[in-house]
Amino acid sequence: MIGVQVAVLRTRKNMTQRQLGECVRLDEETIASIEQGRRALMPDVAERMDRVLESGGVLAAAVAHLPAVDQVPAWAEQYMACEREAIAISSYENQVLPGLLQTNSYAEAVFRSRVPVLHDEEITAQTAVRTQRREILRRKVPVTLSFIVWEPVLRLKLAAPEVHRSQLAHLLDCAELPGVSIQIYLLDHTGHPALDGPFVLLETPDHQRLAYTETQRGSQLISDMDEVSILERRYAMLRTQALNPEETKGLLSRLLGEL
Repeated sequence: MIGVQVAVLRTRKNMTQRQLGECVRLDEETIASIEQGRRALMPDVAERMDRVLESGGVLAAAVAHLPAVDQVPAWAEQYMACEREAIAISSYENQVLPGLLQTNSYAEAVFRSRVPVLHDEEITAQTAVRTQRREILRRKVPVTLSFIVWEPVLRLKLAAPEVHRSQLAHLLDCAELPGVSIQIYLLDHTGHPALDGPFVLLETPDHQRLAYTETQRGSQLISDMDEVSILERRYAMLRTQALNPEETKGLLSRLLGEL
């Protein structure tokens, strides 16, 4: 409904999608996605559109009063929109496996660990969203995907032994996909370049570089190049010190053999 409102207001101002996009710092395709309901209208963009379209705050009010959506927290929607369009993704995780590499059973175990406890319908819905995100692994034109995972994540048993074993086997399968690199950062290092926590680096189709970080109850999509550069340098150091992809496959095979 909000997408339709954007289209009506834009047409009333005799603006094309490209013209509106230029005014609110979005590309034409993104405006089209918003109008077609394929992408959520973020609060800051709604405010900019209200000013450009002279709509008196209608869009910002509509976004602010949308019913709560359990499947995707509002603070994660913007990142997921960027993830869907990225041509390259680099992800460092030190708590759980990257969402793109999780099996359904592992993802369900992650959601069941949440406090406050989620009810079954919420867990099912969030697992389905995570399943949909995994399509990026098998696109016709492969995305360049790099994952670095701290070793304790592999040894954390969130669910039954068969779930843990299935997840390790799935990692091995993913490691063979075109464009996918998985590396393990071992515990026996005497230093660590990313003790501040997990983060993701993205490259957009127009070669903009972004970074994404999460906290307990929120997230930050970073476009400032100085800040992105800091995280890129940390990732480069992690990548240099972690096991290479072939060594990682060997470790995963050994861990599977121990189960």
